[in-house]
Amino acid sequence: MKEKQFSLKEVEYQALLRMRDSLQTLRDTLVPISVWPDSLAGQWNGKIVCVDSNCPDYVVGDQRNDTWIFANDSTQLVTKVLNNNALVRVYASTFNGSQVQLHFSTDSSAAKQVEMKVLLNELSGSKIKGTRTIVIDSRCTARFNVELIRATSKDLKR
Repeated sequence: MKEKQFSLKEVEYQALLRMRDSLQTLRDTLVPISVWPDSLAGQWNGKIVCVDSNCPDYVVGDQRNDTWIFANDSTQLVTKVLNNNALVRVYASTFNGSQVQLHFSTDSSAAKQVEMKVLLNELSGSKIKGTRTIVIDSRCTARFNVELIRATSKDLKR
């Protein structure tokens, strides 16, 4: 009886060792966290203009000026949007070398289900252009033109 118990413990121990080894191997093979290239990283002044909407919350011609910061958290690329120095939104971000894709969605407990997607596909050293699409409750859609201009040292002091 004791030999059978010991044998089962030995099998369990060997399984735990294999799991530990596989986790160490996985950790060692993970790709390091991506970082924004210098040409994108940092602070940008943003101007967003509504160009199409069937949502009551957004009217064609509406404009908004924000500060966009391309940064990293401990696990991924992020883009933070601030208005009057207050954090408005944090987008999960990807960059494939030629375009930036940003995504935000409210969690399932929110009163309104909002999904935002931003595609920035005109990238230059001092200006970025693209579009933002907002879908609310799967009922209405608003599209915006996005233009970001690299913040100057004067902007950063504010």
